[in-house]
Amino acid sequence: MGMYLAEFKLRYGNMKWYVRRIVEASSLEEAEELAKQYAEAMNKGEVSWEVSYVIEAERPLIIGREELEKLRA
Repeated sequence: MGMYLAEFKLRYGNMKWYVRRIVEASSLEEAEELAKQYAEAMNKGEVSWEVSYVIEAERPLIIGREELEKLRA
C-alpha cells in the first residue's frame, strides 16, 4: 500500500478553502477513486467538497531537513 495526498476544495456560500487528507491505496488510480468517493460522502451538508488533486506522498505533511533542503535548492 502506498500513501497519497488528496487536496479537496470546500465551498460554503461564497467562501472557499482547501483541506488535505492522506489516502492509503495500492495505486494512484485507486487513491483518486477513494478521494472521489470521500468527497461524495462528505457532500451531505451545506459545505460542498470537490477533489482538487491527488499525488503520491512518501512523507506527507512532514517538515524535516530533507524537505527544507529541497526548498532551498
